[in-house]
Amino acid sequence: MSRFLFLVPARLCRAAFVLAVLLHICLPRIALAALAPLLSDFSHTAWGPQQGAPNDVLQFAQTPDGWLWLASPNGLYRFDGVRFERMDSVQGQRLHSTNVLGLLATPDGALWIGHRFGGISQVQDGRLRFHRPGEGLPKGSILGIVRGPDGTIWAATPSGVASLAPGAARFAMVPADTGLPQVRIYQILFTRDGRQWVAAEGGLYYRTAGARQYLRAWPHGTLMAMAEAPDGTLWASDGTDRHYRVALAPPAGHPAPRAIPGGTGMHFDRDGTMWVLKRHALERRVAPYLGQPDAAAGRAQAAQQLGQANGISGPLPQMWFQDREGNIWIGTSAGIDRLRPNRVHSLGLEAALDHPTVIGTADGHVLLGDRVRMVRTIDAHGVLQTVGPMHATASYRAPDGTVWLGGIGVHWRREPDGRWRSFPHPPELARYITHALSLDRDGRMWVALQTLGLFRVDGAGWQRNGGLAGLPDDLVMALARDDAGRTWVGYVDGRIACIDHDRVRMFGAADGIAIGNVQSLLVDGARVWAGGEHGVGYIEDGRWTALAAPLRGVSGMARTPDGDLWLHGADGITRIAAAEVERILLAPGRIATLEQFNALDGLRGSAEQLRPIPTLAQAADGRLCFTTASEVASIDPRRIPRNRLAPTVQILGLQAHGQTYAGTQVELPTGTGELQIAYTALSLSMPERVRFRYRLQGVDDTWRDAGTRREAFYTNLAPGTYRFEVSAANEDGVWNDAGAHVDITLPPRFVQTKTFLALLVALGALVLYGLYRMRVKHLSRRMDDLLHARLVERARIARGLHDTLLQSVQSMIMFFDLQARCLPPDAEQRPQAERLLALADRLMAEGRDCIHDLRASAAPQELGQALREYGDALLPERLAVTVSGRPRALVPLVRDELQTIAREALFNCARHAAARRVELVLEYGRDTLRIVVRDDGCGTARLRDGHYGLSVMQERAAAIGATCTLTSVPGHGTTVDLAIDARRAYTDTGRPALLPRLRRRFLSFRLQ
Repeated sequence: MSRFLFLVPARLCRAAFVLAVLLHICLPRIALAALAPLLSDFSHTAWGPQQGAPNDVLQFAQTPDGWLWLASPNGLYRFDGVRFERMDSVQGQRLHSTNVLGLLATPDGALWIGHRFGGISQVQDGRLRFHRPGEGLPKGSILGIVRGPDGTIWAATPSGVASLAPGAARFAMVPADTGLPQVRIYQILFTRDGRQWVAAEGGLYYRTAGARQYLRAWPHGTLMAMAEAPDGTLWASDGTDRHYRVALAPPAGHPAPRAIPGGTGMHFDRDGTMWVLKRHALERRVAPYLGQPDAAAGRAQAAQQLGQANGISGPLPQMWFQDREGNIWIGTSAGIDRLRPNRVHSLGLEAALDHPTVIGTADGHVLLGDRVRMVRTIDAHGVLQTVGPMHATASYRAPDGTVWLGGIGVHWRREPDGRWRSFPHPPELARYITHALSLDRDGRMWVALQTLGLFRVDGAGWQRNGGLAGLPDDLVMALARDDAGRTWVGYVDGRIACIDHDRVRMFGAADGIAIGNVQSLLVDGARVWAGGEHGVGYIEDGRWTALAAPLRGVSGMARTPDGDLWLHGADGITRIAAAEVERILLAPGRIATLEQFNALDGLRGSAEQLRPIPTLAQAADGRLCFTTASEVASIDPRRIPRNRLAPTVQILGLQAHGQTYAGTQVELPTGTGELQIAYTALSLSMPERVRFRYRLQGVDDTWRDAGTRREAFYTNLAPGTYRFEVSAANEDGVWNDAGAHVDITLPPRFVQTKTFLALLVALGALVLYGLYRMRVKHLSRRMDDLLHARLVERARIARGLHDTLLQSVQSMIMFFDLQARCLPPDAEQRPQAERLLALADRLMAEGRDCIHDLRASAAPQELGQALREYGDALLPERLAVTVSGRPRALVPLVRDELQTIAREALFNCARHAAARRVELVLEYGRDTLRIVVRDDGCGTARLRDGHYGLSVMQERAAAIGATCTLTSVPGHGTTVDLAIDARRAYTDTGRPALLPRLRRRFLSFRLQ
């Protein structure tokens, strides 16, 4: 049909239009009440055994922590919105029986579980108390459990009613003398006026608050299910698809009770809607809750049913429950169903649309058109009314409120009196689809046609691109007119044109536009928003700014009076709050915070990407309408249902080494390094959108964003104590900051303890000591070898010195001795010669001692005395010796080197200085041994080639760790200052440290 319409000539279109207008005028308007089908107002989800849900769900309960509990013959289950878990134990307490029937959760956190074969289990604060049959409770199934206004627990049994008063130790049966028969009890109900109602076999009974006696209500007969309507009316079902209004007493004349079509049970939600449980479906009714016998209304009722034809989990819907977030839960023989109120409401037409387009009118209505149906209006109550024979593919509302519609080969204008005037396109353009419409400031119409591009209509003439230079011939996707009267044009290649009278300015990739095909334009004051295939941005003051947000295929945009920016694209509906829009405008490049609405909120399909666009229209009353390929949906931004209940967060358990651990304080096995933590948040409306964050104190510095993941993993954990914290937010971003936590202890292995570390350090020290000993032995052996080699060399040198130098010196001494004897006894030179010969004899003796290694045979002479004797022989009557401090025993090597250096200094004074006075100062200091040789000679001491005395002095000093400083001033003498650390010089300073000993030993070895 739609393909045929594309080829209809303009003449036939005009004829059809005239005929339709005549019919429209002559025939009364027919208002079709838009149905309110169940599935358009609620999102439906079904679970069966394939998803882990139990079969034959008989009862629901929700504990204060948010868990949804399900009773079935297969056992007791709990549900967090994602995973079903069979519970053979509750709070660590094993149940008496897993075949449960009655179920009650009380505000104090207790869970009451009625068993099919008798008895009630009460679980609270980690303790279980089993109320046995025969101990106040009769034998047989517990059919139901309720809590009275005063906290009394009431149980329905096959033998009557039992109650447990607050503080009582055991249940007690209601006696027969109260007027309540001891027969099978189907239901116990407390109404808002304080009455207690009992549905028993044979009739309904009630008693007022504080009364003892029960009275029989009307109608008489067995009624199995009761529910109180918002107006206080009590309804009851006989279990055979008939409902009755219950009265305290029979009406006058005792007429037969009047039944209305019903089901096996009924319930009322918090909004006052009646939900009827039928044998094969769930039915939704609004006041006055009466069944309609006529065929048309019967079809309407069928449209509000959820049955096996439209996805219910199974037959025999037998239990209804509304949780704390407002979701409706249905238990069937094959699973469970959840009905969640939608935020996005579908129009709910009798048949699917074919690529619809919508536009808001100035009178508060919304015009709806598509390719195959006549254009209709939709009011705020969802009532549809046909207004014209057009098949719309594009729409436009002018600044004065005039509505224009475009179709195939024609466009229409709505006149002030409500009539439509057609404007056929030229014959050569009659078969092309209209993409977009807009009026410029001069009242000329701009029309974008399929394939052909842009045209300006001036009177009866159509001119491509309005005859303006600079406009491309590409496909136009969107048109808009700003407050200044300029026309904005969006092209498929990502370019945007601004037409101001006859001036054209193009924006494109060079200006930073990178949104792909431009699919929508929105004028926002001096700003123009553009939505495209790859994102959204805006042009302001001639500059383009991209919106930093993950958006795709945006083909509809609107700015509400409160400043929110709404977008409709390939990913659904997006809302950017007004405050967030202002932040984005002030800080371009800021990542936008988005709120999205999609299939979870009731949106069916996604925004069209070609035509008809735009896919978003704003009505005069503020409603937003969104179009997809076959649906029209709406949101009232002022009345979006919000979930203000922060989700309860629970840590389900910790898993390590294949074992699961629970509790708030957990000690894991020794050596645990990998950990898996399971957690959940009890938000049953949209668990798919619950977001988590967690951190492990001691490992994580900040919160980790886990998204929707409900597990945390840690590896390579060191031993210690940690605290794991997790919090969650519901679908509306309401965070439970308190969250949940667990303290975790990871005991170390022995190899991770301080004891092991100390042993390891000790072992390391032992190994180092062993290596040190091995090294010392190695060095000792090496030094012994080197010492042996040196001794051999010294023996060879000694033989050479003995055979050459000493013999020659001995000969010279003998010669000088003969010459000295030849001097007269009273000669002036004779004493001096004798002293020199005595010194020469001592030097010869020392030389022989060195050669024969005989120095150890006698105790060494004190250093000061030895230097005094040496100096007196060289410098008679010119040497002054000063010794300060207590003379100390010196290290032999140091003593020999110091004596040699000092002798060399005294020898230089005697030979080269021409000094009249020489001072020798020896200081045995506590920290330093110091020797100073000072003369008042010519002061010309310096290092000269061929003379090595001064350089040898410094080398010997450096070899033993001493310092030798030479100061010589011409005409004022020379000073030799020799200093060495007391720890190196003295033998009685205590045992030195290891490294200094080694160093001294090596030094001693080198000097030898």
